Amino acid sequence: MSELLDKYRNKVVPQMMAKFGYTNILAVPKLVKITLNRGIGEAKSDSKILDQTVEEIKIIANQKPVVRRAKKSIASFKLRKGMPIGCMVTLRGEKMYEFVDKLINIALPRIRDFKGLSTRSFDGRGNFNTGITEQLIFPEIPYEKVSKIMGMNISVTTTAKTDEEGKALLEFMGFPFIPR
Repeated sequence: MSELLDKYRNKVVPQMMAKFGYTNILAVPKLVKITLNRGIGEAKSDSKILDQTVEEIKIIANQKPVVRRAKKSIASFKLRKGMPIGCMVTLRGEKMYEFVDKLINIALPRIRDFKGLSTRSFDGRGNFNTGITEQLIFPEIPYEKVSKIMGMNISVTTTAKTDEEGKALLEFMGFPFIPR
C-alpha cells in the first residue's frame, strides 16, 4: 500500500468529515484519476520527438502512454487525419497515488521560483488542472537525453461536487497551493 493512500484513509478522511460535516465515510470526496497529456505538434515533421515524448511520459508515469492522432485534416496547420499530435496516459489506483506522491514531494519543489499551485485552476466541479513547463523537474528524466524541453498538462479528477471540496481534499493530501 502506498503511504499516500494510507494518509488519505487515516488523516484526510477524518479532516474532510469534520470540515464539511459528512456523516457517511463514502460521501467523502476522493481521487478518481490523474491524466498526463502532452501535445506535440512537431511530431508531424520529426518522428524522433514522438518517440522521445512517449518514452519520457512512460518513465514519469510508470505506465505506457497512448499516442493521440488527429481526428480531422486542417490545411492551415499542415495536418492530416491520423497524424500523431500528442500522447496521454491515465493513472488510477496505486500508480495514481505513487505519481501524486512523486509530484508533491519531489517534482514541484524542483521548480525554480515555485510559490505554489494556482487555486484558479479548478473547473467548477472539484477537478484540478495544471501545467508544468519542463519535464526536467522529474528526477527520472536524464538531462543529457533531453533534446527539447517540453511541458505537459496534469488533470486531477475527483468525486468532489464543488471547488471548495476539491481544494480541501487536495490541500489535505499535501498539494501546495498559493496562500491567500
